[in-house]
Formats: sequence, C-alpha cells, structure tokens
Amino acid sequence: MAEKVFPTKGNLIATKRSLALSLMGYELLDKKRSVLIMEMMRLIDRAREIQASVDEAFRKAYDALQQSDMATATFVNLAAVIPVDDSIDLRSRSVMGVELPIVRAQEKPPRLAYGFLETNAKLDEAYIEFRNLKKRIIELAEVENNVYRLATAIKKTKIRANSLQNIIIPQLTETVKYISESLEEKEREEFSRLKVIKNRKEKQG
Repeated sequence: MAEKVFPTKGNLIATKRSLALSLMGYELLDKKRSVLIMEMMRLIDRAREIQASVDEAFRKAYDALQQSDMATATFVNLAAVIPVDDSIDLRSRSVMGVELPIVRAQEKPPRLAYGFLETNAKLDEAYIEFRNLKKRIIELAEVENNVYRLATAIKKTKIRANSLQNIIIPQLTETVKYISESLEEKEREEFSRLKVIKNRKEKQG
C-alpha cells in the first residue's frame, strides 16, 4: 500500500488522520466487545437458572396432567375450547448498538374455558402449572435469543477489530513511515542542492 501513495505533505496529513481514526475505532470496538461479552455471560447464567425452573415446571405440569387420569378423547375436546393466547408483547432494548428483544406476556387472571362435569381438580392444577410453564418458556426464549444475537455481534465486532489491528493499522503505519521518509529524503536532497548552488555562487563572486 505504501508504494502506491505519492509522498506529499497532503497525503501524509490524510494518512495520519486515517491512522488516528483507525486507532480510535479499534479502541471503541474493543470496548464494545468487552461490554457485549459481559452482557452475554450474565444472560448465560440467567438462562441456566431459567432452564432449571422450566424443567421443574414441565415435571409438575405433566405430573398433574397424568394424575388427572382423564381419557385422551377428553383432552382433545378440552384443547379445542382453550382460547388462543395472543398476550405476548414484543419490544426491544439496545446494548452497544445491538438490538435485543424483550418478550413479555400480559398478566391475565386464569379463566377456565371448560366445565366441571368431565374434569377434576388435578386438571385445574395442571392448567395452572402449564400457565406457569408458559411464563418460564417465554423468559427462556427471550434470554436465549439475546445470547444468540450477542454472540453474533461479538463475532462481527471481533472480525472488524482484528481487521483494524492486523491489516489496516499496520498498513497505515507503514504508509506514514514511507511518506515521512520520502519527504525527509527530498528535503535532504533539496538542502544539498541549495548548498551546492550557494557554494558555486560564492566561488563565482
């Protein structure tokens, strides 16, 4: 790259400016990567906690469902009358320019959509446990999606930072060195030329 740049003061100033911006960009990317990694590690710890509670909620819900001791046909009929859940609300937050989703389910009091004639208390218990399970799954989906997005952003940030550190900054540094040395050489040549001219004039005078 250095060989292709014509050694002028204007190019030297422009290259130094590009080098300063690249160094600043690398520092910002490095800080961004550190913040994103800390946020991702925090969410990974949270995901482990939520996953454990999801497993426990699954166990309780299916235990209650099995203990209800109802026929499969009854479950099919009951499932048909359960209303579709449209309470999920999607928003987002930004961490160092990375958009992370916030998933929330609107809190509504439980309302049974089936009658009591063909059901029992264990089915009611299973219904409540599955409601709790839904909340935990929504939390887990949010956290896992955030971890995935952060991991992707960290990878991209690392690639850009490495490109600056290992390619662009060394090239610009070499270019600055090349232009500076070329200009210094020209100044020495010019100084020598002027000195020769001065000596000739002195001899002629």
